[in-house]
Amino acid sequence: MTASATTIERSRLPSLTGARFLAACMVVVCHVGIALIPRLGSTGATDSLRYFEASGNVGVSFFFVLSGFILTWVSRPDDAPRRFWRRRLVKIFPNHLVTLSAALLLMLTAGVSITAVNTVPTVFLVQSWIPYQDAVINYGANAPSWSLSCELLFYLSFPLVLRLTRGIRPGHLWRWLVGVAVAIALVPLPAPLLPDQPRMLLTNEPWWEVWFTYYFPVTRLLEFVLGILVALIVVHGRRLPLGPVPALLLAVAAFVGGAHLPGVYDRVSATALPIALLIAALAKADVLGRSKVLGSRPMIVLGEISYSLYLIHYLVVSYGPIGAVHPENWAKPVSMAGALGYGLLTLAISLVLAWLLYTFVEAPAMRRFSRRRPPKVSPRPAEPTTERSAPSP
Repeated sequence: MTASATTIERSRLPSLTGARFLAACMVVVCHVGIALIPRLGSTGATDSLRYFEASGNVGVSFFFVLSGFILTWVSRPDDAPRRFWRRRLVKIFPNHLVTLSAALLLMLTAGVSITAVNTVPTVFLVQSWIPYQDAVINYGANAPSWSLSCELLFYLSFPLVLRLTRGIRPGHLWRWLVGVAVAIALVPLPAPLLPDQPRMLLTNEPWWEVWFTYYFPVTRLLEFVLGILVALIVVHGRRLPLGPVPALLLAVAAFVGGAHLPGVYDRVSATALPIALLIAALAKADVLGRSKVLGSRPMIVLGEISYSLYLIHYLVVSYGPIGAVHPENWAKPVSMAGALGYGLLTLAISLVLAWLLYTFVEAPAMRRFSRRRPPKVSPRPAEPTTERSAPSP
């Protein structure tokens, strides 16, 4: 790697930190919208529900691609896999275990059934490997933790995948990127061969198709690899086709168009590549010192609590002012002003709890456990000294 490429690789990326917060907010908007839009009772509002669902799909996909990008960006040749895995496990498990404990307490309080299926796999973050709806997205528990099951596979495979992708000649990286993007778009192709029963609880879609295309860690690994490849493209100084603004416009167009695709193609197929191009464009802007709004101090602070926000918000949606965990609330009509008020209040409570979770759990755990402490070395006792009398003149 050339000296200039090494300089690029070590640049800070404040815009991507700020973008993490926006991606987390898209997931919050998704879950708030799913809980409130049907209660508005208007046909126009119901038709817009597809965009709320799409916002969650795009937010999660952004995190998956960004994971591959950032881990590649900060990787070092001397970083042993054990040290890497230690840091990543410390990053995800403290917040996960705290929010899972809170979810179990709330489930007990609300009378939601707690079973081995909807708890044990989640504790160990293997729930997305199990093609059973109650294990992956039990609506009374902390459903967003399913994505951590995918992230765990990403982290375990990263040292090997990075070694393989770094062996690709820089001039061939774009070909590999397009190939992986095409593979992501075609993941739903074999899905109709899967059983059409059972059906999703809320959307009535075939569960097996949705699980294979959206929740199965192996298929989502492709987005992680996409992030690795686009990071190598930027690191090697390869030319990017779009700047931040055109890349954002392309991502928005893919978001709108993708929401209208049939079946399970509306999840990731249209948006993965535009997301990767947007992340690359934002990173390049940071390298050139052109980060402005997303790289501002307030956005960086919000980006730092984005993981906590992602994990905590669903509990607020379910057990907070909206009360989505109670079936009777889904039938209560709400006005547009009321829905907006519920949404803003849910976001405000989620932000406060996310800050508390980050400040008192995530950040201290990372400081304390992400690196092995050097062994204490006992001070050697001072060697005894003998006083010698001065020689006589």
